[in-house]
Amino acid sequence: MSLPTTLESLPVELIATILSNLDLESLVKVSNLSRRLRHVASDSTLNPWRRPIAQNLASGHYEQSFYHFSFRSIVPTSNWIDILTLAPPGFILFESSLPNLKASEWEECFRKRFIPGWLKWKKDNTWRVSYIKTLYRVWHRTHSPCTTDEAWTKYIVLNRNGSVNELESSSRGFSPMAIFAQTHYSNLSHLSPTIRVVATFSDVRVIAIGVLHIPRSPLLVNRNAHALLHPPGIEIDTLGANSKRNSRALHDSTYGDDRILAPFVINYFPAGPCPYIKLTHPLPAESHRNYPLYTPGGGDRRWGSLEKEGKQWVGGLMVIVQLIRPRAIIGYEQDESDFVGSWNQFASFTWHDLLTIAPWMKERVTKIIDGPGLGI
Repeated sequence: MSLPTTLESLPVELIATILSNLDLESLVKVSNLSRRLRHVASDSTLNPWRRPIAQNLASGHYEQSFYHFSFRSIVPTSNWIDILTLAPPGFILFESSLPNLKASEWEECFRKRFIPGWLKWKKDNTWRVSYIKTLYRVWHRTHSPCTTDEAWTKYIVLNRNGSVNELESSSRGFSPMAIFAQTHYSNLSHLSPTIRVVATFSDVRVIAIGVLHIPRSPLLVNRNAHALLHPPGIEIDTLGANSKRNSRALHDSTYGDDRILAPFVINYFPAGPCPYIKLTHPLPAESHRNYPLYTPGGGDRRWGSLEKEGKQWVGGLMVIVQLIRPRAIIGYEQDESDFVGSWNQFASFTWHDLLTIAPWMKERVTKIIDGPGLGI
């Protein structure tokens, strides 16, 4: 006579899957019902907390227990790294209780959330203090026009001759569109600029401003601008009926819930081994989760329709970083409308930052110039 099947008699992997479908409030209660359930809930490999935490982060509406998660010793530390990487600054700074993490874990949070250029603010502080202070700077800059922390904003210009200029302008009244208009080549001044979001992260998005046009001469084409937005070997491939199945398999979502899939997917595996590795430090937002590969769902719009018309990037390409206000992770930002309306919400973007998000550009750039000019 076989014994009746109970929850605790199931394999631990199946128990973890069942627990992961509970909301946080229920999971907290269930995890304390027995030693076996507590063991499953506290196992960092099984980690049934990951899915409900991800759902809270994605929705932007937090359950009551989410605010004081640091008091739950049963929750594996890896979940806190996800929270500190993805949650809005205001929630972390003013609404939640911070956990007691190791220095290496605070460093991991810092490097997964912020672009490398922001390491300049660490100085002699601990990683915990550096993380909190940097996050407060982000919150302050997105809620006021104050530029005290960064009087000069750096940005990158990819030139058509293969060189790169790292330039800077006063942060007070920093206007990328005005700067771009001033640096326009005279024979392109009559053309309207095009804006592309290169990648979006928790607090910033990297934006490229350039001109798309059908060139009269190949000398006008900026091949490095194309390479930044279209990494070599990644092409658009219309898969028809198979696009949904393939894009779902290729899109490794952190949040564990389904997204609306784009009508096409990118065939990002050229002949031979794929040379691209998904960026994790800093960790892209959900809209660009597979970056530099294509991310289905509508947020990744580096592949625009204008290129299909035979237009190419001509002249210089300006690359900047825009601070973004907190929003539900499930949402995607608009390009031009948000960009024009947020003139004072920009931060420095350096050559080192560019190499971090686009390491393939290192071998394509012929010269790095600190400041204006040709570097002769």
